[in-house]
Amino acid sequence: MSRFAIETVGLNHHFGSQVVVKDLSLKVPKGSIYGFLGPNGAGKTTTIKILLNLLQSPADTVFIFGKELTNNRIACLKEMGALVEQPAIYAHLTGKENLINRCILLGINKNKATEMLALVGLTEAANKKAGKYSLGMKQRLGIALALIADPELLLLDEPTNGLDPNGIIEIRNLMIELTSKHGKTILVSSHLLAEIERTATHVGIINKGALLFQGTINELHDLSKPSIKIEVDDHAAATNILSGAGAEIINEKEGTIHIGYTGKADMGNYNSLLVKNGVTVYTIGTEKKDLEHLFLDITSRN
Repeated sequence: MSRFAIETVGLNHHFGSQVVVKDLSLKVPKGSIYGFLGPNGAGKTTTIKILLNLLQSPADTVFIFGKELTNNRIACLKEMGALVEQPAIYAHLTGKENLINRCILLGINKNKATEMLALVGLTEAANKKAGKYSLGMKQRLGIALALIADPELLLLDEPTNGLDPNGIIEIRNLMIELTSKHGKTILVSSHLLAEIERTATHVGIINKGALLFQGTINELHDLSKPSIKIEVDDHAAATNILSGAGAEIINEKEGTIHIGYTGKADMGNYNSLLVKNGVTVYTIGTEKKDLEHLFLDITSRN
């Protein structure tokens, strides 16, 4: 058995002459929350539709739990649940009736509806018309519909798009619970970078259809070399002193200077040097770029 829930090998897709997915090789480990990051139009939704066989892919380019998708379509789709763009719900039915309807279509015991409502935190709203649900509740109902057949893999396309802070937290906590307590693997596409940073174990960054980075969230952070951030009372004097001592000035603005990090010993030496030369040091410490700045750096180089 493959250790990957999703694996694509040199996947390409185009609409007419426009290349939408370019030589894409995803590796989504089992049990992970894989953050699929990219700006609008990067190819995220197209990739998800290919994984769901809603768009055709060439043979031997997409594998779901080690099974080749083109020749094992039904077996692969049984392993997957998805929420793409917006949940497909009947507004005139209650939340529970929506789930019961799906159970009937799939030949599943109707009791599964109650179980799914509890899982996504909608038990108290079970008998409320889905059209009266908040956007966050609709998203959670959509996830419940995707989970009703107990798939191992969940594909979520921008599940927090348009939600208020409480709704975002609810979806975030639900994703973490699904992986940690229920053993699901989740691929979640997003441009809300801070959310991915809080939830994802692995990240893939795509732009213009090409995969620019793939690895663990820690490996992504490791790409960012730390800098030394120093806040001082005399910015001009401090800059001259540090430059004269051979420090690499990365950027500066009034009162704050960033220099290249070369080790704790040098950081202590710079601090002592400034103080000895009459500059008051308010704070000194290391600083790394957050995920958003890393993302911008990576995509701007493409």
